[in-house]
Amino acid sequence: MAKKGNRVQVILECTEHKTSGMPGMSRYITTKNKKNTTERLEMKKFNPVLRKVTLHKEIK
Repeated sequence: MAKKGNRVQVILECTEHKTSGMPGMSRYITTKNKKNTTERLEMKKFNPVLRKVTLHKEIK
């Protein structure tokens, strides 16, 4: 039986990649506790296309 909890899966997408005009995209999947963290996540993650650490924001 599956657990019913407060943790949900979220997708993080690179903000710099959209404006660079390069093909492809950088996305990561992670989980967050929706009760404790109600706002959208922002994390610095590695973008393999741009080959540097960039800001990734949660998308709907």
